[in-house]
Amino acid sequence: MTKFRIVGISFDHMHMGDLLRMVHEHADAEIAGIFDPDRTRMQSAVDAFGIPEDRVFTDFDACMSSGPHDMAILCAATAEHADFTERLAPHDLHVFVEKPFAASAADARRMMRAMNGTGRQLIINWPLRWVESHVTAKRLIDEGRIGKLLEVHFYDGNRGPLYHLADKVEVSPEDVERQKPTSWWYKKASGGGSLLDYLGYGATLGTWYMGGAAPLEVTCTVDETPGIEVDQHAIAVCRYATGLSRLETRWGTFTDPWTIQPQPVCGFTFVGSDGTIASPDYASHVTVQTREQPEPHEIPADPLREGERNAIEYAVHRLAGSLPVEGPLDPALCLTAQRIVDTAVQSAARKQTLELLT
Repeated sequence: MTKFRIVGISFDHMHMGDLLRMVHEHADAEIAGIFDPDRTRMQSAVDAFGIPEDRVFTDFDACMSSGPHDMAILCAATAEHADFTERLAPHDLHVFVEKPFAASAADARRMMRAMNGTGRQLIINWPLRWVESHVTAKRLIDEGRIGKLLEVHFYDGNRGPLYHLADKVEVSPEDVERQKPTSWWYKKASGGGSLLDYLGYGATLGTWYMGGAAPLEVTCTVDETPGIEVDQHAIAVCRYATGLSRLETRWGTFTDPWTIQPQPVCGFTFVGSDGTIASPDYASHVTVQTREQPEPHEIPADPLREGERNAIEYAVHRLAGSLPVEGPLDPALCLTAQRIVDTAVQSAARKQTLELLT
């Protein structure tokens, strides 16, 4: 069987290393090439996965000419997602974009238009989709365990985007401070800031949990730290027909949730007509209350099913079977979430409540 050929485009986002590891460990996929204009940023991946030099490129066109490729993993700065997708679309390959979707709904629509008519899929990856507790919460909500879902509350973030590399390798606080002045994560023009980094998680998975429903209006506020041009803390309140939901993002948590859960705890809380569910990030269980059993009780998290144990396994499984990606990876659902993010950005800038932008 011919292996699924995957090319990695841009190492701006540290998740590229994690995704390439999933490709490397997949029996039916291979790293067919990697591209970044800065050769040094690719070296750790070259060393970790034994990527031959003839598959390492600092020139985009040369990389694409080395194809054919089945899928590109895009890990560029958020503001460059649309440009790169438009460059990739003519190359007859699927485009897998590491979160967030885009810097704006206008850019998201550009990406969707670029892929329309190619016969290939645009895929948006949100790593929290592969957290067992959150998948279990979705099953329980769909089964009606807490009645009709009325509210989704999300608090998430980490110590900051520069505190870790691929595979969650930690960076010293001193190195973090040295990188901040030049890092794209801290530049507005590049799509930096905690709101664009994390609010899309809550908005996208929240839209998934809510069955695709969109809020009527959004109210958002952000911190304004002297000397930092992007937000590091954002709180958005979304008014749905069913009630109010809160989406909060934070760079500067006391600890990272994948090592030690900070306080407040990172994750989701769901309020239904007949119960509630708490689903912390990376938890072994969810905690449920219902009218029949109001005492909080734990339900073990379901193991992820074969074919969707991680993002690359899911993408290869769906694409090899000519099946569309679904849920939080579907760009149509992600566009609704991007509109929530756009409205939050405008609300924070104008300091007022806004109807959901189109």
